[in-house]
Amino acid sequence: MGDGMHDTLEIQNLHVRIEEREILKGVNLVVRKGEVHALMGPNGSGKSTLAYALMGHPKYTVTEGKILMKGQSLLGMEPDARARLGLFLAFQYPCEVPGVRMSNFLRLAVNARVGKETDVMEFYDKIEKTMKHLEMGEQFVKRYVNEGFSGGEKKRNEILQMMMLQPEFAVMDETDSGLDIDALRIVSKGVNELRGPNLGILIITHYERILRYITPDFVHILVDGRIVKSGGADLAVHLEEHGYDWIIKESEAKA
Repeated sequence: MGDGMHDTLEIQNLHVRIEEREILKGVNLVVRKGEVHALMGPNGSGKSTLAYALMGHPKYTVTEGKILMKGQSLLGMEPDARARLGLFLAFQYPCEVPGVRMSNFLRLAVNARVGKETDVMEFYDKIEKTMKHLEMGEQFVKRYVNEGFSGGEKKRNEILQMMMLQPEFAVMDETDSGLDIDALRIVSKGVNELRGPNLGILIITHYERILRYITPDFVHILVDGRIVKSGGADLAVHLEEHGYDWIIKESEAKA
């Protein structure tokens, strides 16, 4: 597992606000390489805010706390610098990029990640194999980035990026993505293939559905900007059966 700190994505006492409103109120979370963590919570609990803060979105201000990856502070680091360091965000590029083909976009991203020009033949060979694996047609990479993509195609595209970029930590904000069962199965297959000692994964989701396909090692429940409960995969199943009300009541009683 290496030397501890260099194998972790660590969030310490993180407070984040948008304009005047504090949304995260002291989040603590450690994701080690080789682990899959799921962060769940009711709508408005701050799940997406955490994803945006990890990404370095300018609208989200960190007022207190730390985000450390491999012992380095990510705060103040531009999103692309975070990516080069080995952080992947699965909604990194949800927007359409007209005029830029997927293949060119991916090649630039891979070059930036490894810090050098990748061999063109090698790159296309790898992308072809990965696409076959994700049951994507060959035409896919000839299309412009996300232009006219369905929800399922966007998600497959994210997994394709992840498989090509080989990050050390991946944050997947699956929030209510409305995937059909086929897309969910293929996305999960990709994530399960990537699982292993060199990758730490944080899946942020409202529903337990995706966790039936990707079994997390740890589940954390975020309520009103704080993690109020952590457990194993069975915690997600319990939530599916009982909803969030009991957790909210429990956390209010402690407050």
